Amino acid sequence: MPAEATARPSLPKAPTGIAGFDDITLGGLPAGRPTLVCGSAGSGKTMFASTFLVNGATLYDEPGVFMSFEERAEDLVANVASLGYDLDKLVADGRIAIDHVQVDRSEIEENGEYDLEGLFLRLGWAVDSVGAKRVVLDTIETLFSSLDNEAVLRSELRRLFGWIKERGLTCVITGERGEGQFTRQGLEEYVSDCVVLLDNRVHEQITTRRLRVVKYRGSAHGTNEYPFLIDSQGISVLPVTGAALTHEVSSETVSSGVPGLDAMLGAGGFYRGSSILLTGTAGTGKTTFSSCFVDAACARGERCLFFVFEESPAQIIRNARSVGLDLARHVESGLLRFEAARPSLYGLEMHLARMHRDLDLFQPQAVVIDPISAFNGPEMEVQSVLLRMVDLLKARGITALLTSLLHQNYVSSQQDLGMSSLMDSWVRLFNEEANGEMNRTLYVIKSRGMSHSNQVREYVMSGSGIGMIEPYIGPEGVLTGSARVIQASREQAARVRRRQEAERRQRDLARRREATERQMAELRAALEAEEEEIALLHSEDAEREAALERDRDAMYRHRNAAE
Repeated sequence: MPAEATARPSLPKAPTGIAGFDDITLGGLPAGRPTLVCGSAGSGKTMFASTFLVNGATLYDEPGVFMSFEERAEDLVANVASLGYDLDKLVADGRIAIDHVQVDRSEIEENGEYDLEGLFLRLGWAVDSVGAKRVVLDTIETLFSSLDNEAVLRSELRRLFGWIKERGLTCVITGERGEGQFTRQGLEEYVSDCVVLLDNRVHEQITTRRLRVVKYRGSAHGTNEYPFLIDSQGISVLPVTGAALTHEVSSETVSSGVPGLDAMLGAGGFYRGSSILLTGTAGTGKTTFSSCFVDAACARGERCLFFVFEESPAQIIRNARSVGLDLARHVESGLLRFEAARPSLYGLEMHLARMHRDLDLFQPQAVVIDPISAFNGPEMEVQSVLLRMVDLLKARGITALLTSLLHQNYVSSQQDLGMSSLMDSWVRLFNEEANGEMNRTLYVIKSRGMSHSNQVREYVMSGSGIGMIEPYIGPEGVLTGSARVIQASREQAARVRRRQEAERRQRDLARRREATERQMAELRAALEAEEEEIALLHSEDAEREAALERDRDAMYRHRNAAE
């Protein structure tokens, strides 16, 4: 079948420029159609509409008109300035027109001839003055507050929305939340092509803003509730769907910042893009290990984002100096950035949205979250947020170190917040009490894809950093602290005794060898003397034999002469 026959027409869309929202709506709001943005007071309707209008004028070359039925132009300019928008300049440049329409109930009489022709004329003039492609009407309740006849109200709403479509304007209409319905009249949502519901929810005294696309004619869209954040960086929306398990993996290793710990890992460090869980009781040095990890990342020239929830950045920088780390220089170079906030400042979803936005802005290669145990709330919600957080980091190939506080009465099935099975590596820190002192130990529970040490290692923190101490195994297990020192002294004394005993035996052997050699020399001398004596006897016998022979010869000659 030809591709032309299978191609489906797509609905034209106008991107809002709001981070995350265009992903949820698969491109933005329906172009040339009205969209209803409704919600309770303080949910961010006006901010959402203003962002849609300003981004259109600045990012997509689509001028716009903001028609307000409540706020004056100067109030609107002051309010959106908190998002970094300069409406006055956009108005002066002819990119945006602002019109404040004051609706007075006493001037409106509901009768058969009541219509919105005056509004259409005024809005049409504003649209033509800047060549607008986008329009915001804020809020529609004020415009129809004087109408009680539902038939007239529905008719005028249809006329308004029809006029918007005829002009090809992408329009955002804000409305207040009604009782049991999305708007007060309960009619706007039926005639709108797209309905976006904003909610400002308070749970346990913590506020979380959420967004939901209720309907979107002619287009697929995300149907879940999504947390969104409004701050000085603007509006950002975080999709709640976790990343698919298709992220890339790397065989490259990165240092933990602690040489002794790297040596315990079979590959000499953690795999790049992996997630590491560092758990331990209070005082074991979780933040110090995190600082070493950050320092090593920055030393490699990598950008690092440090999320802290219990200490201030200045406090972490000061404490890191005690182990010889200068994190301030990395902050000054722009490689290290701290994001500090109390856990109670936002709800769980808002923290996730904030992290998502910070990752987009800073684009780090390494992230530290210290600690994840600071997040409070229902266990399932905390696990859901942390799962999506890990998915987000893995999908971006970010090496992440997450710390978690454990209590002294830790039970293996508790307090890990369901994270242990998600982590690629898990290192546990302990405070061991023995002989009236506390000593720090660690061991690697797991490190996927590498053969790691199974030893329990003692470590010390000093001005030269974190150092690992070679383990001493005693009759009752691993010895630490003074017990290790005592055991080392005992072993040293035993070695000295063995060496002294060996030296004594060597001296005894030398003495025996000397005595033996002396005896052998004496025997050899005696043998030599006896040999000399025997040789002398042989010589004397020979001389005697020779003398006898001479005597015989002389006698023989004498006898012969006598004859």
